[in-house]
Amino acid sequence: MTAGTELRRATAADVPALQQIAEAAYSPYVARMGGLRPGPMETDYAGAVEGSEAWVATVDGEVVGFLILVPEPDTMLLENVAVPPDHHGRGHGRRLLDLAESRALAHGLHRIRLYTHETMLENQRLYTRLGYTETHRTTEHGFTRVFYEKPLA
Repeated sequence: MTAGTELRRATAADVPALQQIAEAAYSPYVARMGGLRPGPMETDYAGAVEGSEAWVATVDGEVVGFLILVPEPDTMLLENVAVPPDHHGRGHGRRLLDLAESRALAHGLHRIRLYTHETMLENQRLYTRLGYTETHRTTEHGFTRVFYEKPLA
Protein backbone atom coordinates (compact mmCIF):
# COMPACT_ATOMS: atom_id res chain seq x y z
CA MET A 1 0.00 0.00 0.00
CA THR A 2 1.22 3.49 -0.76
CA ALA A 3 2.78 5.32 2.18
CA GLY A 4 0.23 7.57 3.84
CA THR A 5 -2.76 5.42 2.80
CA GLU A 6 -5.58 5.15 5.31
CA LEU A 7 -8.88 3.27 5.31
CA ARG A 8 -11.74 4.94 7.15
CA ARG A 9 -15.52 5.14 7.21
CA ALA A 10 -16.89 7.50 4.59
CA THR A 11 -18.71 10.64 5.71
CA ALA A 12 -21.16 12.97 4.02
CA ALA A 13 -18.19 15.20 3.14
CA ASP A 14 -16.80 12.35 0.99
CA VAL A 15 -19.91 12.03 -1.22
CA PRO A 16 -18.61 14.30 -4.04
CA ALA A 17 -15.37 12.29 -4.16
CA LEU A 18 -17.32 9.00 -4.33
CA GLN A 19 -19.36 10.35 -7.24
CA GLN A 20 -16.23 11.53 -9.06
CA ILE A 21 -14.44 8.21 -8.50
CA ALA A 22 -17.46 6.24 -9.74
CA GLU A 23 -17.62 8.39 -12.86
CA ALA A 24 -13.89 7.93 -13.56
CA ALA A 25 -13.81 4.22 -12.70
CA TYR A 26 -16.91 3.17 -14.63
CA SER A 27 -16.97 5.52 -17.64
CA PRO A 28 -14.56 3.30 -19.64
CA TYR A 29 -17.27 0.60 -19.61
CA VAL A 30 -20.02 2.73 -21.16
CA ALA A 31 -18.92 1.94 -24.72
CA ARG A 32 -18.57 -1.78 -23.94
CA MET A 33 -22.08 -1.75 -22.51
CA GLY A 34 -23.60 -0.28 -25.66
CA GLY A 35 -23.92 3.21 -24.22
CA LEU A 36 -25.56 2.13 -20.96
CA ARG A 37 -24.20 3.75 -17.83
CA PRO A 38 -23.15 1.19 -15.21
CA GLY A 39 -25.31 1.24 -12.10
CA PRO A 40 -22.55 2.65 -9.84
CA MET A 41 -22.53 5.81 -11.97
CA GLU A 42 -26.15 6.41 -10.91
CA THR A 43 -25.86 5.45 -7.23
CA ASP A 44 -27.11 7.79 -4.53
CA TYR A 45 -23.84 7.99 -2.63
CA ALA A 46 -25.27 10.20 0.11
CA GLY A 47 -27.79 7.45 0.78
CA ALA A 48 -25.09 4.79 0.59
CA VAL A 49 -22.92 6.62 3.14
CA GLU A 50 -25.90 7.01 5.45
CA GLY A 51 -27.52 3.61 4.97
CA SER A 52 -24.72 1.10 4.49
CA GLU A 53 -21.09 0.57 5.38
CA ALA A 54 -19.22 2.98 3.17
CA TRP A 55 -15.43 3.16 3.42
CA VAL A 56 -12.78 5.21 1.69
CA ALA A 57 -9.10 4.77 0.99
CA THR A 58 -7.19 8.02 1.27
CA VAL A 59 -3.65 9.07 0.47
CA ASP A 60 -2.54 12.22 2.23
CA GLY A 61 -6.17 13.17 2.72
CA GLU A 62 -7.24 12.57 -0.91
CA VAL A 63 -9.92 9.93 -1.46
CA VAL A 64 -8.47 7.40 -3.92
CA GLY A 65 -11.02 4.62 -3.67
CA PHE A 66 -14.15 3.48 -1.92
CA LEU A 67 -16.08 0.44 -0.80
CA ILE A 68 -19.82 0.02 -0.19
CA LEU A 69 -20.93 -2.98 1.91
CA VAL A 70 -24.43 -4.12 2.82
CA PRO A 71 -24.76 -6.72 5.58
CA GLU A 72 -27.47 -9.27 4.77
CA PRO A 73 -28.86 -12.04 7.01
CA ASP A 74 -26.38 -14.71 5.87
CA THR A 75 -23.82 -12.89 3.73
CA MET A 76 -22.09 -9.58 3.15
CA LEU A 77 -22.97 -7.92 -0.15
CA LEU A 78 -20.01 -6.11 -1.61
CA GLU A 79 -22.13 -3.59 -3.46
CA ASN A 80 -19.32 -1.54 -4.95
CA VAL A 81 -15.58 -1.12 -4.89
CA ALA A 82 -13.97 1.51 -7.08
CA VAL A 83 -10.58 3.10 -7.64
CA PRO A 84 -10.07 5.70 -10.37
CA PRO A 85 -7.82 4.64 -13.27
CA ASP A 86 -5.07 7.08 -12.29
CA HIS A 87 -4.68 5.19 -8.98
CA HIS A 88 -4.81 1.63 -10.36
CA GLY A 89 -1.94 -0.69 -9.57
CA ARG A 90 -1.14 0.84 -6.18
CA GLY A 91 -2.92 -1.71 -4.01
CA HIS A 92 -5.90 0.42 -3.01
CA GLY A 93 -8.52 -1.89 -4.51
CA ARG A 94 -6.92 -4.95 -2.95
CA ARG A 95 -6.87 -3.25 0.47
CA LEU A 96 -10.53 -2.35 0.11
CA LEU A 97 -11.41 -5.93 -0.86
CA ASP A 98 -9.46 -7.23 2.15
CA LEU A 99 -11.41 -4.77 4.31
CA ALA A 100 -14.69 -6.11 2.89
CA GLU A 101 -13.76 -9.59 4.06
CA SER A 102 -12.72 -8.45 7.52
CA ARG A 103 -15.93 -6.42 7.90
CA ALA A 104 -18.01 -9.45 6.92
CA LEU A 105 -16.30 -11.51 9.59
CA ALA A 106 -16.77 -8.71 12.13
CA HIS A 107 -20.51 -8.97 11.42
CA GLY A 108 -20.35 -12.74 11.99
CA LEU A 109 -20.86 -13.40 8.28
CA HIS A 110 -18.79 -16.13 6.65
CA ARG A 111 -19.61 -15.45 3.04
CA ILE A 112 -19.25 -12.42 0.82
CA ARG A 113 -21.04 -11.95 -2.49
CA LEU A 114 -20.85 -9.46 -5.32
CA TYR A 115 -21.81 -9.00 -8.92
CA THR A 116 -20.34 -7.24 -11.92
CA HIS A 117 -21.36 -6.61 -15.50
CA GLU A 118 -20.45 -9.29 -18.02
CA THR A 119 -18.30 -6.81 -19.99
CA MET A 120 -16.13 -5.95 -16.98
CA LEU A 121 -13.65 -8.70 -17.72
CA GLU A 122 -10.82 -7.16 -15.72
CA ASN A 123 -12.98 -7.24 -12.58
CA GLN A 124 -13.96 -10.84 -13.22
CA ARG A 125 -10.32 -11.89 -13.53
CA LEU A 126 -9.48 -10.07 -10.30
CA TYR A 127 -12.32 -11.66 -8.34
CA THR A 128 -11.39 -15.13 -9.58
CA ARG A 129 -7.75 -14.54 -8.67
CA LEU A 130 -8.83 -13.50 -5.14
CA GLY A 131 -10.81 -16.69 -4.56
CA TYR A 132 -14.31 -15.68 -5.60
CA THR A 133 -16.33 -18.28 -7.50
CA GLU A 134 -18.89 -17.45 -10.17
CA THR A 135 -22.32 -18.66 -9.03
CA HIS A 136 -24.60 -17.58 -11.87
CA ARG A 137 -25.42 -15.00 -14.51
CA THR A 138 -28.68 -13.19 -15.04
CA THR A 139 -30.09 -10.18 -16.84
CA GLU A 140 -31.71 -7.55 -14.62
CA HIS A 141 -32.88 -4.10 -15.70
CA GLY A 142 -31.12 -4.56 -19.04
CA PHE A 143 -27.77 -5.48 -17.46
CA THR A 144 -26.27 -8.97 -17.76
CA ARG A 145 -24.60 -9.53 -14.44
CA VAL A 146 -22.09 -12.12 -13.27
CA PHE A 147 -22.52 -13.12 -9.62
CA TYR A 148 -19.66 -14.27 -7.40
CA GLU A 149 -19.26 -15.42 -3.85
CA LYS A 150 -16.43 -16.32 -1.54
CA PRO A 151 -16.57 -18.32 1.69
CA LEU A 152 -14.62 -16.73 4.53
CA ALA A 153 -12.75 -18.56 7.31
